[in-house]
Amino acid sequence: MSLQSATGQANLSKIVRSARAALFLVLSFAMISSLVVPVNAQGRIPIVRDAEIEGLLLDYARPIFKVAGLNRKGIQIILVNNPSFNAFVDGRRIFINTGALASAATPNEIIGVIAHESGHIAGNHQQRLREQIARSRALAVVGALAGIGAATAGGLAGVDGAGAVGGGLAQAAPSVAQRALLSYRRSEEITADRAAVKYLNATGQSAKGMLTTFQRFSQRNALAGVRANPYEQSHPLPRDRIALLEELARKSKHYNKKDPASLQRRHDMIRGKIAAYAGGAPAVGRVFRNDPNNVGARYGKAISSFLRGDTRRALSEIDKLIAADKNNAYLHEMKGEIYLKARQPGKAASSLARAVKLDRYNSGILRGRLGFAYLSTGDASQMKKAIRELRAAITSDPYNFNAYSSLSRAYAAAGDVGNAELTQAEGYFRAGNVREAKRFAARAAQKMPKGTPGWQRANDIVKYKTK
Repeated sequence: MSLQSATGQANLSKIVRSARAALFLVLSFAMISSLVVPVNAQGRIPIVRDAEIEGLLLDYARPIFKVAGLNRKGIQIILVNNPSFNAFVDGRRIFINTGALASAATPNEIIGVIAHESGHIAGNHQQRLREQIARSRALAVVGALAGIGAATAGGLAGVDGAGAVGGGLAQAAPSVAQRALLSYRRSEEITADRAAVKYLNATGQSAKGMLTTFQRFSQRNALAGVRANPYEQSHPLPRDRIALLEELARKSKHYNKKDPASLQRRHDMIRGKIAAYAGGAPAVGRVFRNDPNNVGARYGKAISSFLRGDTRRALSEIDKLIAADKNNAYLHEMKGEIYLKARQPGKAASSLARAVKLDRYNSGILRGRLGFAYLSTGDASQMKKAIRELRAAITSDPYNFNAYSSLSRAYAAAGDVGNAELTQAEGYFRAGNVREAKRFAARAAQKMPKGTPGWQRANDIVKYKTK
């Protein structure tokens, strides 16, 4: 082998290694950008379950989903326990941070967020993003191979500097692919913004809340001294989006329309609740520093008293709120929770039964808490009620994992060990823990008459094969 060809071979090996590294970077970027959340997201993301907040978000979303053509597609809104203002989409699920709700002063701000994320779902942006990632990955590979080809040909021909040029082409490939993908993401965001304004107009709502949200992002960046390169951002820069959105929003006849007072009241109450759970009375005070007598502030203070163990004050404050709003299911729910903490499950059951009766959403969470209150009495005569409510909770909300545990205990207290173990098996199965599900299902099957529905359900879990 000549010295010339040996040099070319050495250059080729170096550039192949560079190309592999470049391809790895592109693949890593693709995985991050796809934003795929696992099906059993509860195990990876801190999910919050709350009947009051879920009911309010459902009311925010229903009109938007209807005009976006999503009302029959089983879209879920999932609450994430995170203090930052953020929301994102995965498949048919919209994830919204608790921080977004706590920071948003009006319902319209959150409705705007839901409208934007609905635009992503209606536009099928996730599937298109995956296709774009595949194209960008191919672009990186082609670019890297082109660099290898240039370096190899130049090296074998003895052209000075050709190896360096080829290596530069290979190393530049992922940068070109990344910018192409980011540009595509930016165009998607603008498309979702336009769709959101369309949905808000169609439902007679203002886009001012979206504008407020973008302005908040812009101010935070300015305060942090952020000067982003627009070619390295997956979202358009806030100032550009603000200008475009303001132009679209101000054209609407609904621009200055305010949220109904009843909706604002409910929004304030969930802000007070989130603040109380996040930071107690001081956090509630910060949220409502300009309106300390707001119903949300009063609600948050009552919950703060409950959380620090001052049940007497908590009950006094909740009773005052109930006197002014007797048909609010969630005030009765909170009263039930206070009684549970005070170890008065009988009184808790009465309050929670009232909450279930007033609930317009058939919340599995409320039914589950009522069942737990009956179970907590320790009274054998209450176990039938506990089982009834807990089974109803699971039927309406199959991912209410706390209800499975309580139902298993209720069956055991009633002397039905087979159904207690079957319920544990079904809970584990829903949570994705197939190994434990099979173990409890096998035990349940041994205690049930062969051929009965319970035995069949247990047997199905035992025979289940993971892919």
